[in-house]
Amino acid sequence: MITASPTSRLSSPVTGWRELWRDAITDARELLQAVGLGHRTDLLPPDDAGFPLRVPRGFVARMRHSDPTDPLLLQVLPRRAEHDVVAGFTVDAVGDMASRAGHGLLHKYDGRALLIASGSCAVNCRYCFRRHFPYGEEIAAAAQWRDALAHVKADPSIRELILSGGDPLSLATHKLAELTRGLADMPHVIRLRIHTRLPVVLPERIDNDFTDWLAALPLQKVVVLHANHANEFDATVDAACARLRAAGATLLNQSVLLKEVNDNADTLVALCERSFAAGVLPYYLHQLDKVAGAAHFEVSDERALALMEVLRGKLPGYLVPKLVRELQGDPSKRPVAEFAR
Repeated sequence: MITASPTSRLSSPVTGWRELWRDAITDARELLQAVGLGHRTDLLPPDDAGFPLRVPRGFVARMRHSDPTDPLLLQVLPRRAEHDVVAGFTVDAVGDMASRAGHGLLHKYDGRALLIASGSCAVNCRYCFRRHFPYGEEIAAAAQWRDALAHVKADPSIRELILSGGDPLSLATHKLAELTRGLADMPHVIRLRIHTRLPVVLPERIDNDFTDWLAALPLQKVVVLHANHANEFDATVDAACARLRAAGATLLNQSVLLKEVNDNADTLVALCERSFAAGVLPYYLHQLDKVAGAAHFEVSDERALALMEVLRGKLPGYLVPKLVRELQGDPSKRPVAEFAR
């Protein structure tokens, strides 16, 4: 039973990113209590559906109080529908394991390889396509990255290294520096791309040590953020984005189209505009990866294409993200419009 009000802890004096990480909410009932929905335990499944809850308190503070339909809450709150068995929804939705090229290294597409840098995230999004990924066996950081880096070094066609996870920024900056030192004798690698949700959900992670490391890298630098709703941005996220840009990074945003979260044209327009206001260019709008436990978020291709038609009428072309789907074995992300032909 909760004896103290979690709401009071949302404005905790804790400021260091590691402390904030450790102070995240990890109990669904505490989360409901924090947003004024302590009486709505009927929303919850009997267990965590095999995927534990984790959400930083700063992200919780952006949720609408007493609103069970809040789009930020719906992304992280376990729901009963996660136990539904739905045809076509599997544990390896995009064929990650089939593209394994080394310990913690995935090589799906020409010219780039992806490192599973960490199995940890500051927030556990319920639609995550890697919610069943065997992180304990597939972390590239093990053994000073040797296995993964050996593959990259041996393949001169790899021009871009992508850091993913989990979230690569869950690693300490000195661990990221260890990785990039290992790239020093690989002149064919010209670009580092970092896929991360931390600047959005835990912007304090973008501290001086991190930006000093990033700024000093002799590589092209791309940081791909992940925000699905305009309400995920606030002044702290804006500041983190400004620091990333000042360190020489190009900022892009990728989103997932999610039922009841952002499957509305005005909501998507607001997301694209707010992202760009923070200096982040809309990049991809993904159709949901069909991972077991996430079928309740699915939006039909017909609905998705209709939304994109509205976006093209309301936004300049450079603010319209590409609507794509990832399929196992494809040489790239595939435009959803191809499925309608």
